Amino acid sequence: MSKVSKELFAVVTGASQGLGKAFAIALAKRKINVILISLPNQGLAKIAADISQTYNIKTDYFETDFSSDQNIISAADWINSNYNTYILINNAGTGGAKKFDSASINYINTIIQVNTKAPALLIRSLLPNFKKQKQAYILNVSSIAAFSPVGYKTVYPASKTFIHSLSIGLSEELKYTNISVSVINPGAMKTNPEVTSRIEKQGFLGKLTLLDTTKVAQSSLQQMFQKRTFILLNPISWLTSILLPNWIKVPLITNAIKKEIVHE
Repeated sequence: MSKVSKELFAVVTGASQGLGKAFAIALAKRKINVILISLPNQGLAKIAADISQTYNIKTDYFETDFSSDQNIISAADWINSNYNTYILINNAGTGGAKKFDSASINYINTIIQVNTKAPALLIRSLLPNFKKQKQAYILNVSSIAAFSPVGYKTVYPASKTFIHSLSIGLSEELKYTNISVSVINPGAMKTNPEVTSRIEKQGFLGKLTLLDTTKVAQSSLQQMFQKRTFILLNPISWLTSILLPNWIKVPLITNAIKKEIVHE
């Protein structure tokens, strides 16, 4: 039976690239030990080793695919058996742009599984661990898409609406406990050159919401530690999503997204 580490760790999902990796580095800069979770064959071992060496902290990693309930539970069980954790950053997610009638059942199910079930089950599984700590933090990564339905993405915005709602509700439920819950709703981010290029094809609207992952991670952590429930990152895109009625914004955004799949 493994011995639980007495030191505290933060857990970051989707940590091999993009915003997840930026979160891991931002935590490491704060001298916070991190556990990195991501898909297999993403170079996670090297990332963990590099972060540990560069920032002189302890790291560990767990490779898994969140597209099954059992994998989610196995990851949580491994964490609870080996580590005391006080931060969970639910960053792992998947999406894309497709015509709904050409999207496979597996494609749709994976978005629902990874974007909604995985964070909910991971939070529930780690809560007993968090309750043992003096103070704990949960940060869920939603999306600006949570505030607007959009064609050619359909299931993705719906999944992010779920995460936003889950976060706000859970924050209220845990208000008088040692656990703080926050949610961020960023727009598109420069996660890699391919994604950046794809978003820029959307034209002005895509470029307007494009964010830098390092800045998003740093700002989000700062506000998370201040126990802010709703963390606002891009006021312009947020106001646009909130103030514009659906009959204006849904066609506007859908037409922008359609440019991503014009060559399909």
